[in-house]
Order: sequence, then C-alpha cells, then structure tokens
Amino acid sequence: MPATGLAPGRLPVLGHAVPLLRRPLEFLTSLPALGDLVEVRLGPLRAFLVCRPELVQQVLLKPRTFDKGGPLFEAARLLVGNGLVTSGWAEHRIQRRLVQPAFHSSRMAQYVSVMGEEIEAALSQWQEDRAIELNAVLHALTIRVTMRTLFSTTIDGRAVDDVQRCLPAIFRGIYRRMIVPIAPLGKLPTPENRRFNQARARLHTIINETVQARKGASSDAEDLLSTLIGAADEESGKRFTDEEIRDQVMTLLIGGTETTASALAWAFHLLGRHPEAEQKLQSDVDGVLGGRLMPAFRDLPALDYARRIVTEALRLYPPAWILTRTTTIETELAGRPLAPGTTVLFSPYVLGRDPRVFPDPECFDPDRWLPGRASAVQRSAMVPFSAGSRKCIGDSFGMAEATLALAAISARWKLRPVPGTTIRPMPKASLNTGPLLMLPQQRHRLARTAACASQSNGYGAGSTRQAGPSI
Repeated sequence: MPATGLAPGRLPVLGHAVPLLRRPLEFLTSLPALGDLVEVRLGPLRAFLVCRPELVQQVLLKPRTFDKGGPLFEAARLLVGNGLVTSGWAEHRIQRRLVQPAFHSSRMAQYVSVMGEEIEAALSQWQEDRAIELNAVLHALTIRVTMRTLFSTTIDGRAVDDVQRCLPAIFRGIYRRMIVPIAPLGKLPTPENRRFNQARARLHTIINETVQARKGASSDAEDLLSTLIGAADEESGKRFTDEEIRDQVMTLLIGGTETTASALAWAFHLLGRHPEAEQKLQSDVDGVLGGRLMPAFRDLPALDYARRIVTEALRLYPPAWILTRTTTIETELAGRPLAPGTTVLFSPYVLGRDPRVFPDPECFDPDRWLPGRASAVQRSAMVPFSAGSRKCIGDSFGMAEATLALAAISARWKLRPVPGTTIRPMPKASLNTGPLLMLPQQRHRLARTAACASQSNGYGAGSTRQAGPSI
C-alpha cells in the first residue's frame, strides 16, 4: 500500500464537499485503502486524513507541532470561543492548570453521588411500555449532571429544552463550515445560517445568565465555576473576563453533555439488537449490586462489563468522529513533508472500523476489550477522547457517568426498540443516533410475572408435571 494517496471525486471549489455532506462515513472509511495519509479537499482547502493508528498517535503526542486548529476548530470557536477544547497549545497549558482541580479523582465520589440522584429522578418518570425518546432523555440527564457537578447549580426545564433544541442546529452549522470553509458562505442570510446564529445566541444567553446569577449570589461552593470566577494569572494578575468564563462553561457543558449522552444512546441501541449482551450485562449488574438498584461509587471498578460496553459503543460510534489539527512548523508525516499551516484530519470512526486493526470490525463485541485480549495497536486506535496532553479533561468523569447510568438503567429496565424504528448515524459535528424511541419494561416485574405464570401452570418449583408439545 502506498504511504500517501489522493481521494477521488474532487470538484472545483467544492472539493470533496458532496460526499462529505451526503455520505461522509462511507467516504472516509473508503480512504485507508488508498494510503496511510490521504489528501482530501475541504472546499478549496487541502487537507490530509491520517489513516493509521501509529501515525494518529504521532500527531496527538506532538501538540506543539500539530496544534488545535483547522476548519473544525475554527467553526467551533464561533460557539465556544477560545475555550479549553479550541485554544492553542500555549493558552491551553494555562487553562488546563486552572480547570484540572475540578476533575481531580478525589472529587469523583461526590460527583457520582449527584449523578445517582439525577439518574434516579430521570428513571422515576418512566412508565411500563410507554415509549420514551431515549436520546433526548439521556441528553437532558447529562446536561443536569454537568450543571450540578461542575457548576453547583440546577438548570430549569425550559433551559434544558432550549439547549437540546439548539445543539442539532449548532452541530449542523459547525460541520458545514468545516466541509466548505469559505467564510462568506456562513454570512449569507440562508435559513440554515439563521438557525445556527439563533441557536448560538440562545446558548450564549443561557450560559451568561448562569454565570451572572452565580457571581451575584453568595456561595461557598468549591466548584469549577468558582475557580473560573476567582482565577488569576500569578505573573500578570489577569483574570478571566465574563466572555472568557462563558467560553469555558460553554465548552464544558457541551463536552460533558454530548459525548456521554451519545455513547449511552448508542450503547442501548446496540443492546437492543444484541439481547445476549443485554442479558450478560443484567446478570453482571445484579451480581455487583446484590439486590440494590442504584450503583455507588465503590461499585464502579466491579462494573467491568458495563464499561466494556461503553468502550465498544465508542469504538463503533464515537461522538467526536472527525477532528482536525494544524501544523505549526515544517514537519513530516508518513514520509510526506508538510508545510506550516497544513490541515491534518483524523477520524476515530475510521480508526475503529479498520479491519487491519479490528477483526470483524462491524461486530459489536464488548469482550474484545477484556484484559489481555486487546492489542497495543487496538488500544492506540481508540481515541474517542483524543490522547496526550490534549486528551479530554473529563474522560474519567464521562466514563464514570456512562458506566453508572448504563448499570442503573439495566438494573431496573429492559429497553426494547419501538417496532419500525430505523436508526442511522447522523454525522454532523457529533455522531448522534437522532430520535431513539424505546419501550421500557420493568425487569423485576417481568421476572415476577414469569414466575407466577410458571407456578400457575404447574411448572414452578417442585412440580412434577411434564411439559406438553408445542402448538
């Protein structure tokens, strides 16, 4: 296989915008066959997709050479400004030092307690065989958890609904601006641009109101928002402006919502199609909880199968499915020289489905992540949270929340897809299930009903009646 290749189907000005808008997942997964580094065009912009895990690791572990940038992050800055996810290498070091204490392992037990309360509140609304839109439920849950754990504040139902309505328009707008990074197009008064601008303005308003309310109230909370409000640079004494605080809060709200909720939605979708994995999960959760319905912080290490399910869902459907970097100096990758300012792409979706790395890559197999089974190359290909110094600051937080929610829901409910529901990945700036209609069925009620039916038919414990023929 050649080290480098050129993607087919480029159009003048538009580049590869047509396949990247119409069938991006199929288009990108076809490119590794062309080389380890494949040239694509984002509109008129030349870019290179990195197709090998070891080369992606090279990019991620050299953040000063391959810095945050490119059309994805330029578009994202329209929403989150120069926050922790989008800032350059030098600024990121300072920002991360300020934010890191909020994600210290010593705080995780407290966070898990809040997660449990919010999960309990969400599940209390469910009714037997009454369809729920699970994707929306999970996004509302993760919004509330993020606001309570990191910002010690609750968010009312109207604001939660507004955030959920805004995010799809935001992600569509960011992705379109990435695929065709021609600034004037984003300023045209099209319906799509108006929706994007309105959604962005509403999100900014929600966060500004949250920050101002907190600054105007007396609070002894030692949380991230307090850190941001009181943070000062030791050398210059500079403090975050209100706009900079908003950028960080916006970054962490969206990051803390989208990845976890989407991973959980995909996990339950996959379990709905693989009942044997669902049964194994339920058995494992029952064994760990011993009759309890809500896991505690101490249970997380033992919920290994639940964690493997989340990991496998992230391999198959990583929310951050395509990302960009920009070279800061002249460098080389896969034997090809790259000039400063070159856009480099990598796709966790493509890496996770590479048959050279993952045997039978389309198969949902949580046990591929058993200790000793996953190879070093496979682990290096799993970058749903990125890697190196720019790895997602909330990766442990998100995995704990996803594992806890998966176990808590599975302890109580079976979730069945509504008949006729078709789920297709929705690749925008995030890879989402879209509406996910599922029917909850209480596990313990089902177990009791089955036992009663068995006994009433003479098949209970101690019965000597023989089963008759099937009819």
